[in-house]
Amino acid sequence: MKKASRILSLLVLFAMLFTLAACGGKEPSTGDTGGTSQDANADGIEAGASLVYWSMWSETEPQAIALAAGAKAFEESTGVSVKINFNGRQGQREGIAPALAAGETIDIFDEDMDRVTKQWGEYLLPLDDFVNGTFSDTNGRTFKSLVNGALMNMALGRGNGKYTVIPYQPFIFTGMYNKDLFSQAGISSAPKTWNEFLDAGAKLKDIGINLMTIDNAYIPALFGYTLTRVVGVDRTMEIFAKPELSDPGVLRACQLLEELITNGYMSQRAATNIYPEGQASEFGMETAAVLICGTWLPNELREINPDLAWGQFAWPTIDAGGAGPEAHNVAAQCFGINKNTSYPNAAFAFVRWMTIGYWDQKLADDSMGVPMANDATWPAEISEAKSILDATSNPFPWAAGAEDDPNIGAAIIDGFQRMVTGSINAQTFADDLAKVTKAE
Repeated sequence: MKKASRILSLLVLFAMLFTLAACGGKEPSTGDTGGTSQDANADGIEAGASLVYWSMWSETEPQAIALAAGAKAFEESTGVSVKINFNGRQGQREGIAPALAAGETIDIFDEDMDRVTKQWGEYLLPLDDFVNGTFSDTNGRTFKSLVNGALMNMALGRGNGKYTVIPYQPFIFTGMYNKDLFSQAGISSAPKTWNEFLDAGAKLKDIGINLMTIDNAYIPALFGYTLTRVVGVDRTMEIFAKPELSDPGVLRACQLLEELITNGYMSQRAATNIYPEGQASEFGMETAAVLICGTWLPNELREINPDLAWGQFAWPTIDAGGAGPEAHNVAAQCFGINKNTSYPNAAFAFVRWMTIGYWDQKLADDSMGVPMANDATWPAEISEAKSILDATSNPFPWAAGAEDDPNIGAAIIDGFQRMVTGSINAQTFADDLAKVTKAE
């Protein structure tokens, strides 16, 4: 009897330890999505379903590792296998369209939201019923109510009023800064206005630190952001789209950037930095305090400087007629479901699996990225970006359109780099931009 009692006690103790381990962030047991189980029958998952998923990640990236582990757990929970082809960025962009056109079996695919909806939109399954539906893993609530509303609104806009994709791995592109360097320079808070930004530059210069640096890949984004703060988002997009680069706001943006350079707040290496030299060798090695970049940056620099004291701030307000902290480049990767899939319910069940509950948090933690679920915890390295994203009511696309036309993007990079070297001034930079014509 005593032996049986001891066995029972051990079993109870084991169960308690197992439960505590799961709650402490360990991989959940089969059927656990972070508090709810996946009921295949209740969710209409098709009998015998198996999924093929083409992904943009390379298999050694933390996102891919988390997705692969999530797919394995999904199969254990539902019986639905998910075969993932990790194609990398270039492989996905070059291979997915011909594969879809040829009718190859692809149930789910991902990439940047704009690319998926614009280039591969004809293959997307409408998802409105799924987005507005309730499932065994949503506890009687709609899927839409559980995930980031701003990103879902963006998805709705990209689908012309219909849901055709589900965002994941969101990002916000804004000011990334080194809190330790700010503290050493006696800067008590992140700048909110351009004058505060310049004041921070002066204090950092006094201790031998550049206010900021930049890589060639992000120069158009810096220019586009600056222009939004001068003339507003809508006018900025219009200037680049037409183009109307003789607009007085363009000269004003050139002058503001020149001010950073002539005051000695911009690294001289910004004239020659080829991505990722600036972010790795300067920001990562703490010789520059600010980089305008996306919330993916901590993940990219984790091996270069694991102890970097991360902070984020809304890109500064400049002119009264310009945009402010409500306007940022916000976007995401996204899942699309092939309209020709034989298993739409199973496909959306997997999308839910990766965007709410345990696996959404796991994907965010492992990649130092932004989670999709409203109740998820943001990684500490980007925690300050949450309030910036939450306050963004006027999201705009990449570089505010500055890189949509290759002629314009190239001219901005060339002019900015020459201005850093001192070979041209803001007026010449603006005059050269005014001559740029639309790419054929």
